[in-house]
Amino acid sequence: MTRPTAPLEIGAAYIRVSTDDQTELSPDAQLREIRKAARADGYVIPPEFIFIEKRGISGRRAENRPEFQRMIATAKSQKPAPFSRLYLWKFSRFARNQEESTFYKGILRKKCSVDIKSVSEPIMEGMFGRLIEMIIEWFDEYYSINLSGEVTRGMTEKALRNGYQSSPCLGYAAVGEGKPFVIVDQEYSIVEFIHRSYHQGRDMTSIAREANRLGYRTKRGNWFDRRAVSLVLSNPFYAGTVSWNGIQFQGTHETRPSVTDLFADNQERIRKEYRPIRIRDTSSCAHWASGLLHCSVCGASLSFNRSNDHKKRSDYFQCWKYAKGLHPGSCSVSVKKAEAAILASMESILKSGTISYEYIPRREPEQIREEDLIRDALARLEGKEQRIRDAYESGIDSLEEYSRNKARLKVEREDLERQAAALEESAPAPAPPSDSLMLSAIRDVYALLSDPEVSYEKKGAAARRVIRTIIYSREENSFKFVYYLSE
Repeated sequence: MTRPTAPLEIGAAYIRVSTDDQTELSPDAQLREIRKAARADGYVIPPEFIFIEKRGISGRRAENRPEFQRMIATAKSQKPAPFSRLYLWKFSRFARNQEESTFYKGILRKKCSVDIKSVSEPIMEGMFGRLIEMIIEWFDEYYSINLSGEVTRGMTEKALRNGYQSSPCLGYAAVGEGKPFVIVDQEYSIVEFIHRSYHQGRDMTSIAREANRLGYRTKRGNWFDRRAVSLVLSNPFYAGTVSWNGIQFQGTHETRPSVTDLFADNQERIRKEYRPIRIRDTSSCAHWASGLLHCSVCGASLSFNRSNDHKKRSDYFQCWKYAKGLHPGSCSVSVKKAEAAILASMESILKSGTISYEYIPRREPEQIREEDLIRDALARLEGKEQRIRDAYESGIDSLEEYSRNKARLKVEREDLERQAAALEESAPAPAPPSDSLMLSAIRDVYALLSDPEVSYEKKGAAARRVIRTIIYSREENSFKFVYYLSE
């Protein structure tokens, strides 16, 4: 007679790949090792109790990790908990914050009777085992906090030793290992053009407009605007001074008289012409149509401008990119004309009883949260991409390490972008409501916009409830309205 085998216990797995440790196992490899350890302990881990965080999710705060929160909620969903042991690859996967680790482990162990085991960090049972676990967690928290500090200290030391480590400005390229940047002739000719033009009396906006006409681009490949021209004119690097985080030294990089001979004069002109502007009290809403009107040439918004002399010119809207020098054609319209066009458009809709508009259905909170997480992860990824560039420029990482990290982050970015595209495709497309609802909304908004007693703030909020954008073409003297309705 064979003895019946003891039933397997139910376990769970929580997996998160560290954003700091480049040698760590992949999620699949971690899960494989966790399942092997669980089988040896007499546990089985069903698919529904496998909690894997998506790539790019930071471990600093538990509240920002959706799979972690789902794991905690699952454990608390019934008594006893649906699983009796939680497997981790490392204790640092659970939390990098000692306070959060103690809090959530207390919930699992005391309230849910769930044991917690690290596969790669086996420790003894009892009081001494728990003490070792706490020491491991303290070390992980210290490592997380200290990591960014080490990079900053290394970069500071590099700067104090006259090392080059910041991202090179327009006209220069980095060579690594803290060595002086070298001139890129094709880019440097743009720097020479800007300094020469300003020295000849042209203003920054017209220089930006001419630079764009000539096909010039900034270091990041963008169009020039007034601010980009100002940064080139005022950057002391072109005169031989290197600055990083408040530390300055006379660099040994190459400079050329075509710029250095004009630099001091250009700084003097900047000081004379661009004195600090006195801040005056203004309304929180310059005009109720601000932000709704857009340029047909470049798509930028038309900013509201007050006239200094209403006898010569009334208040008007002007494309801000034209004002900054980003495209040659002006796209301005008087405030009176814009207001009349908006009201006339609504009158025509109400008179005809027909309207073409976009319908924006309500999104589920869960979908919004997931979109926000992906967007936040992409934002953090940009920060990581900048940090690996800084680490390479400061000589902390070799070219091989930089290339490897860059390739890894590229994979993360592609994965997050795929998730965002899949989420967008999976969203249901409900049927839009009847036109009568939209007509009623426009009727209410029209009444508010027509009332001279209503404030700009209320008019602006009302207009934005039904108008997504207004495209103005100065060349065709026309307005194109895009209406919408949102749940």
